[in-house]
Amino acid sequence: MHPYDWPIDPSKEKTLTHTLPADVALGKTDYVEVVGFSDHKSTAEVWYRLLNLGFALPAGAGTDAMANYASLRGPVGMNRVYLHTRGLKTADAVQEALKAGRTVASNGPQLALQIGDHDIGDTIALPPGKHRLQYRAAMRSIAALQHLEVIYNGKVVAAHQLGKDRTHADVEGTISVSGSGWILLRTWNEGPDPLIYDLYPYATTSPIYVKVEGSPASSPDDAAYFVRWMDRVIDAAQARDDYNSDIERRQTLDYLQSAREKYLGMTSTAGKLERDDR
Repeated sequence: MHPYDWPIDPSKEKTLTHTLPADVALGKTDYVEVVGFSDHKSTAEVWYRLLNLGFALPAGAGTDAMANYASLRGPVGMNRVYLHTRGLKTADAVQEALKAGRTVASNGPQLALQIGDHDIGDTIALPPGKHRLQYRAAMRSIAALQHLEVIYNGKVVAAHQLGKDRTHADVEGTISVSGSGWILLRTWNEGPDPLIYDLYPYATTSPIYVKVEGSPASSPDDAAYFVRWMDRVIDAAQARDDYNSDIERRQTLDYLQSAREKYLGMTSTAGKLERDDR
């Protein structure tokens, strides 16, 4: 829920206790609240690093607002997630669409993305080699927007120019890929807009995943980032003296350590990142 208000540097944070990386590594996370009561771009930076390690994490949204105090950061429903339930309106269909990543998280703009005949949340299976993928994308918004970008493995690979009123776009292009990863569409502004009661207009699709045979998703630098993150979380957990029991303390530390070991196994410098007290 409403994760990050600034870019997270594990080595420089005064304290770091947020356990999202641990919960993702150990399979406890169904989606990430990319658009919520936080800074959306800073939250997305952490999300992208997790996606780079092969974790399939859909984008979600949530509004931390009180109905009688909307001036806190906007009204209920300001940050929301749209779900493609394939025409079904049951609770099970909603849950399935969210977990499958057929989602667009937004505080106003609406987005659509297709790669070939694949939709948001799909996985494109490809043989080894280099491939050029054709995409189509669309944006609609009540507020004028500044950026419409296609992201591939955390990098902007296409920045589309918007029309005169900057409230709609229908674009297409190609992306060159040679390894496994993910692709998504996002739109955002650098500052606020009076039509959207949030820090700034922002929307993102969940990824479309690319699986190239023989090329698993890998990002040792991002894995090392989360090793450093988990070191800080473990240090904070070890320093606490308010556990209900020794068993609770041990289970908590074991849980966090298991996540650290998983990230450590994804690095290319595991020996250098080991610590004597682990």
